[in-house]
Amino acid sequence: NNAIIVNDDADLEMVVRSAVFACAGTAGQRCTTGRRLILHDSVHDTVVEKLKKAYAQLRIGDPLADGVNYGPLHSKQGVEAYKQAIADAVAEGGKIEYGGKVIEREGNFVEPTIISGLRHDSPVVHRETFAPIVYTLKTKSLDEAISWNNEVKQGLTSSLFTKDLANVYKWIGPKGSDCGIVNVNIPTSGAEIGGAFGGEKHTGGGRESGSDAWKQYMRRSTCTINFSKELPLAQGIKFE
Repeated sequence: NNAIIVNDDADLEMVVRSAVFACAGTAGQRCTTGRRLILHDSVHDTVVEKLKKAYAQLRIGDPLADGVNYGPLHSKQGVEAYKQAIADAVAEGGKIEYGGKVIEREGNFVEPTIISGLRHDSPVVHRETFAPIVYTLKTKSLDEAISWNNEVKQGLTSSLFTKDLANVYKWIGPKGSDCGIVNVNIPTSGAEIGGAFGGEKHTGGGRESGSDAWKQYMRRSTCTINFSKELPLAQGIKFE
């Protein structure tokens, strides 16, 4: 249930490009898909309008065809989960800013969807749905946004967009994101092969790739070498 936090000093053009890739890429079916867009209230409306214009330019169709950048869901069950999430969001007070419908054509196609107006702790927001739905949430401060990022059960990946180094260090520090992957000025989706991949909380512990990859192919030993002529013993025990 990955979140992208956008601070009031963020580069909004970079935010929109990143959000389109993170939220609509692979039709929202990545484990690293952006599902919550936590926007400072001073930039919320601007980002939503820019994102709507960008979504309108997505080319929908056969993902194997040239020029197509948005394909179908993997199954009918995915379509049903999408429809249920849309219905629940509207029932909980959400406003559909873009999309929200099943596309009438062969295959499991649905519209990429943006929903605003929900509380940060709405049940549908906390429930992760593997579909191209992103919930935009208004926040008053970075501290509040971080607390919202951390309040869900999942903890795979997270992103913060800011130009302030103090914000960056807060975000990556012990009082920042509680996810396994903590990004700055890049989206939640995708993973660098050089970095360890994995999450926390209900996402599960452990990592793969990065430094953890080579550890699985090695036998590790703990070696202690005494170069002195003394024999120090554990717990300071002495034999007289």
